[in-house]
Amino acid sequence: MPTRCSSLIKWILWSTTSKPEDRSNKMKTAGHPESVITRSLKTLKSALKPLSPEEALEEHLVLESIAWPKTPPLPSPLSLNNTSDPAHSTFTILPRKRGEQWYIGDKLEVMIKMYDFQGYPKKSGGDVLLARLHNLTLGAGAAGHITDYLNGTYSAVFSLLWEGSAQVILVHPSEAVTELRRMNKEEPDRIFFKSQFRSSLFTRTTTCNVCLRPTEQPVCNYTDLHTGEPWFCYKPTNLSCNARISNYNGGYKKNLTTMEKLFQRGVNMKVSIPASGPASVTILPKQKGVSYKITKKLLGIGGESKPSGYYYQGVWRALDGSTVQQFNTSSAITQCLKGKVVHMYGDSTMRQWFEYLNASLPDLKEFNLHSPKSIGPLMALDYANNIFVTHRAHGPPLRTVNVPSMELHYIANELDNVVGGSNTVVVFGIWAHFDNFPIEFYIRRLMSIRRAVVRLLSRAPGTVVVIRTGNPKSFTPSGAFVNSDWYTFQRLKALRAVFKGFNVHLVDAWEMVLAHHLPHNMHPQPPIIKNMINVLLSYICPQKVG
Repeated sequence: MPTRCSSLIKWILWSTTSKPEDRSNKMKTAGHPESVITRSLKTLKSALKPLSPEEALEEHLVLESIAWPKTPPLPSPLSLNNTSDPAHSTFTILPRKRGEQWYIGDKLEVMIKMYDFQGYPKKSGGDVLLARLHNLTLGAGAAGHITDYLNGTYSAVFSLLWEGSAQVILVHPSEAVTELRRMNKEEPDRIFFKSQFRSSLFTRTTTCNVCLRPTEQPVCNYTDLHTGEPWFCYKPTNLSCNARISNYNGGYKKNLTTMEKLFQRGVNMKVSIPASGPASVTILPKQKGVSYKITKKLLGIGGESKPSGYYYQGVWRALDGSTVQQFNTSSAITQCLKGKVVHMYGDSTMRQWFEYLNASLPDLKEFNLHSPKSIGPLMALDYANNIFVTHRAHGPPLRTVNVPSMELHYIANELDNVVGGSNTVVVFGIWAHFDNFPIEFYIRRLMSIRRAVVRLLSRAPGTVVVIRTGNPKSFTPSGAFVNSDWYTFQRLKALRAVFKGFNVHLVDAWEMVLAHHLPHNMHPQPPIIKNMINVLLSYICPQKVG
C-alpha cells in the first residue's frame, strides 16, 4: 500500500504559510500532542489547502533547476546487458587545439563514452558520474564539472593548475537512478522510527515517521505549529499522545527491490572508468607575456555552477576571490574565536566540527550536560577568551539511539531564539537524514530554515551564517537506498538554489571531499575536516584588505 506523501507534502507547504488558528480548524488542535487523527491521510487530503502562488512558483523553479535527465524504465526480470558498464566505458583526454603543449591556466576537457555490458554504446544519459584531477605528489586535487549530452556521451572539464591525472567514477548507471527514484516515491518510510509511551501502568512502543501508512489505528500528530514540520506516531493503546517520552531509529525495511544487480560493488557502483589513452597530462609554466590569474571566470564552466576551490599542497584554496587562511595552531583559532558565540546545528557531520574545535583548543572545556551525544545539547566554554560553542542536532527525521523526544528541536525554532549580532556565528548542516524522503520534503525544510535565517539577519545583520553542504560517501549495495551520492547531490543542488542570493556562506563539503585523495566517507577524515574548519574560520575572521 503506497504512502500518502504527496498529500502530506501539500500539508507541509500549506502549514508553513498558514496561521495556527487556520490549521486548528482543519485538524483539531493540529500540532499538539493531545491531537489524535483517526482518519487516514487519504481522507485528510480533501481538507488540505493548496500552496500559495509564491511558494508554488519557488518550488517549481527549484525542482526545475535540479531536474535529472530522464532514465530508462526497468524490465522484469532485469538483465544487465543493456545497462551502463564502467568496464566497457572509456574516457579520453581531448588534445589541445592544433596539438600544442598544455600550459597552466588551460582548460582540460575529458570526453566520456558510456557502453553497456554487451559493448554497445549507450544512447541516452542520466548516469551518475564524478570526476577529479589529482596529483598526489603535489597534494593537489580539483573536482571536474560533468556535462550530460543525453546520448551516452559526457564531458568533464577542469582548469589546469598543475600536472595531474584525471579520474572518472561511475557512481550509478542511469538504470539505477530509475530505481532510486521509485524507492523515494513508493517507499519513503523504508527507514522507520519508534517512540516509547509511558504511564504509571504501561509502556508501549509505536512506529513514527513523516509519512504513516493508512490503518485503522489512530495517529498522534506532532506537527510543529511554528514551522509546520510534520511528524506522526501511531497512537498506543490505552495511552495518551502526551505520554510520548522518547524517539529512536526503528530500523530499515528489507526486500524492497528486485533490482539488486544494479547496485554491485566492483561491477557498476562507484567503479572507475578506464582511460582509452593517457590519463595524465604534462603542462608547462604559463607562457611569457600571457597574463594569468586564478579566477572564477577562468574556472567557470558552461555558465553554470563554478568550482568553489581546489587543493594544493594539501591546502584548500578558494576560487570566489576570498583567501582561505591557515589556522594551524590553537592560538590562531582562539584569536579568531575570541569573544564569539558559535551555535552549531545539524547532523553528526556538523557535530564533527564541534568535536574538532573541542579537541584543538586546550582551553575550550566541554560541560557535561548529561545529554545524549548524538543529539545534544553540547556546550563548551573558554572562560578566559570568552568563547562559547554549542551544538544541537536538527529535528526529526533523525536516525539516533533512544533519546528523549523533548530534546528534538527544529533548526528554525532554535534560530528564532538566537539574539545574534557581530559576535555571533550560526553554523548548520542538514542533509544526511533526508535522502530517503521525497525531495519536496527537504526543500520545505530548507525554506523553513531560510525564513528563520532572514528573521535573524533582519534583527541582527552582523550575524555570520555558514552552511555545510553534504558530501560524497562510501555506501554498501543495500545502503545505496539510504545514502546514495545521487540523493545527496540532488539535495546539494536544492540547498544551493534555496539559499542563492542570501547573505550566507557555504562550506562546499561536496567538492572538498571529491577533490581530496582520501576515500569518500560520510564523516571525512581529519585532513579534510581541518580544511573545512579553515574555511569556516576564514568566514568568521576574513583577511583584512590592505
